[in-house]
Amino acid sequence: MNIKHNNRLKRTSLSLLSSVLLMGLGSSAHAIGPVEVPKTWGGDLASRQRLTGDWGGVRDEMGKKGVVLDANMLLLPDGVATGGRDTGAEFWGSVDYSLTLDTDKMGLWPGGFFKFQGISSFGNTLYYDAGAVVPTNMSSLHPIFNEASSGLMQASYTQFLSEQFGVTMGKMNLLDFTPNEFYGNYNTQFMNAGLNLPMAYAMVPISAYGGGVMVLPTKDITLMALALDASGTPDENNISKAFDDGVTLVSAVNVKIKPFGLVGHQGVSGVWSNKSRLSLDQDPANLGRTLLNERYPFLGNPGPVLERILNKFFPELLIPVQAANRKDNTWSVVYSFDQYFWQPDGDSKRGLGVFFSFGATDGNPNPIQYSYMTGIGGKGVFSGRPYDSFGIGWARTQFSDQFVPLLRERLNLGLDHEDAIELYYSVVVTPWLNVSPHLQVINSGLSKTLNDNNRLQNMDTAVEASLRMNILF
Repeated sequence: MNIKHNNRLKRTSLSLLSSVLLMGLGSSAHAIGPVEVPKTWGGDLASRQRLTGDWGGVRDEMGKKGVVLDANMLLLPDGVATGGRDTGAEFWGSVDYSLTLDTDKMGLWPGGFFKFQGISSFGNTLYYDAGAVVPTNMSSLHPIFNEASSGLMQASYTQFLSEQFGVTMGKMNLLDFTPNEFYGNYNTQFMNAGLNLPMAYAMVPISAYGGGVMVLPTKDITLMALALDASGTPDENNISKAFDDGVTLVSAVNVKIKPFGLVGHQGVSGVWSNKSRLSLDQDPANLGRTLLNERYPFLGNPGPVLERILNKFFPELLIPVQAANRKDNTWSVVYSFDQYFWQPDGDSKRGLGVFFSFGATDGNPNPIQYSYMTGIGGKGVFSGRPYDSFGIGWARTQFSDQFVPLLRERLNLGLDHEDAIELYYSVVVTPWLNVSPHLQVINSGLSKTLNDNNRLQNMDTAVEASLRMNILF
């Protein structure tokens, strides 16, 4: 009887922990813990939670037993109206699909969660037309940057050992840890990469094998630390290669606050990696090697654009003549906060608020020196539209002084900083469909570009418009 009683207490405490995670971490809790399951997936077409409904009751029964199978489609017709490298329109889309298993609900053991997630992308992006260094379409960063492809984002197992402590391991999707109250989810919030996460994290892998721990001293404080394969990618699934090139350590603390009864969060996070990378401080003869070999997961890949300019004006520098300088470690630190300044009485999920983030790095080998992000976000501000949301944000990416100084000084290419302003309004048409028009104004870090005649021309501020559709199946 005592054993059964203790098991019930353990299950109850871990159930309470799941509730704390869902309330305290928002959608990022889905990366490592429980998935919120509605009472039913069914209903008529206008009210059901997913387009395909409850599958004749099978989906509801699966949810009760801890098995959740989901799919999400993003459709993005967009175009550059003026400025940038070129005007034009393209269509991009992606589908991510996931399977989550709750071992407690499955009748196995309490506190265990498996998650498997894949993603497939299709179409073409406006990365080269917009002329921005920081991608204007966050979803184009994975599985392979700016290419239609498929990859495994996550295959992880998490075990909560108590209300205050949990461990996780496997292939981790780092994008699942980035959502905040007003930014970080490109399916429903901002699209620009600089308004999804701090660009100071340019060296952090998007998806990688690793593991870590999470500690909750109180229900309002979350501590997390992860050790990841420094070279992990969504399309690399060979676990035997993990950590061959080094480790990336990610740590974070998040504190939930409620000044005057209004919800807010304060967070500090840091990254350190011992992977050997090409230094930005190179003899000019090695410049081409740096541009073509280095990859920056969250920044995309500015190398080919700069390599074309290098090939046009300094072709002799594409042939290295000596060993390249290398850096054996890199670091970055980020502070961020979000804070509601108005909320309807008794509703902690709606309101109007502000957000801010600042990141700093070593500036070498990280091509980003500082990153800034700030803006205003709203959820359910209008009583007649309780589930709609909107955002107005500004992001600045300050490049390192050591990032291709030859091209900056000799050709006046700029590369000092890049500014992006984005506005969106997300209309929840049904629980499974939201549609949001977006407008981005980008003052690219590159002030010049090569035209069709292979000549340098000034690049004007780009204006990009898109209509995002997000469908839950």
